[in-house]
Amino acid sequence: MKEKKYVKLLAKAKEAAGNSYNKYSKFAVGSAVLCANGKIYAGTNVENASYGLTSCAERNALFNAVSNGETKIKAVAVWTKRGGVFPCGACRQVILELSQNADIIINKNDKDIIIVNIQELLPFSFSEIDLGLAAGKLKRQ
Repeated sequence: MKEKKYVKLLAKAKEAAGNSYNKYSKFAVGSAVLCANGKIYAGTNVENASYGLTSCAERNALFNAVSNGETKIKAVAVWTKRGGVFPCGACRQVILELSQNADIIINKNDKDIIIVNIQELLPFSFSEIDLGLAAGKLKRQ
């Protein structure tokens, strides 16, 4: 059952949200990335007065994993106090770039979670196929 294997991942995302630097939006987001080898890397949102320089929790967690040599991302969890919040478009693009088949786990509320595949969230993505750099692994709809 997928839900059980993602409980720990979502708990790590919730823990990461506690470190959020969100003095402008007051909206804490935590993320945790599960790698194929079972390691988990976390990240949180870090805001900036110049909003364009803000960094999302999902990208921080993903970049943390990649910075530690991880290349096989299996799942990305996102936790917010409100629940039901999915990755933004930029994060969706980065997730797909790093894992074309990642599960995305979202806390719906205190008890329930939502699991979707990244290709469901970004079905017509821009990838290496569009650049003509590789045959690519993505399936076009």
